[in-house]
Amino acid sequence: MTRSTLQQVMTRDVVTAGPETPFKRMVELLAEHRISALPVVDGHNRVVGVVSEGDLLVKEERSDQPERHLGFWRGREVRRKAEGQCARELMTAPAITVPLTATVAEAARLMHARHIKSVPVVDPSGQLVGIASRVDLLGVFLRDDPVLAEQVSREISEGAQWAAGGSVHVGAADGVVTLRGRLPRRSDVLLAGRLAAAVDGVVGVRNHLTFDYDDVQHESLVRPNW
Repeated sequence: MTRSTLQQVMTRDVVTAGPETPFKRMVELLAEHRISALPVVDGHNRVVGVVSEGDLLVKEERSDQPERHLGFWRGREVRRKAEGQCARELMTAPAITVPLTATVAEAARLMHARHIKSVPVVDPSGQLVGIASRVDLLGVFLRDDPVLAEQVSREISEGAQWAAGGSVHVGAADGVVTLRGRLPRRSDVLLAGRLAAAVDGVVGVRNHLTFDYDDVQHESLVRPNW
């Protein structure tokens, strides 16, 4: 299965901060570039932390909510960031990063699990090479339907070469893939549906394939949709 990698969708021109970048300058960078977070890099371009909008807003959060209502550990974190004046004092560290070879699906799972809007992408030496946002990851769903249908057809053909004697026609409209045709067994039909759904950019699958033999239910013959 060919999956889209971050290298194909990430933003390469990354807006960064240094450990000593002042608070006000970071606010300016976020507003100027309309981004939600700044990777903080050292002199070797290695990510040492991330400053997000949330990190900067802690100053407002503390002024509006008494520290005693936040709990001990949350209170300490709020106090530290509220008193911070530069990236080193405000950043969340260690930074959550992903390798350049990660797939779009892997990055999406990480961002969902950690509740973050973007993630720095690093090469094998740990240097920053890009950043992937939620918008970047959603870009896989903007592929043209003919291109999407062609890849789905290829994945099904390569992934089910043993399903000899069958034929599958693949169509796509607005990212929704439709499978039509006939395969020897019900398990072939189910596999074709799974292969189609796993292709990056597929919004949904309408599986209208028919089959001759139901090897899932162990029945001798299941008539197609007549």
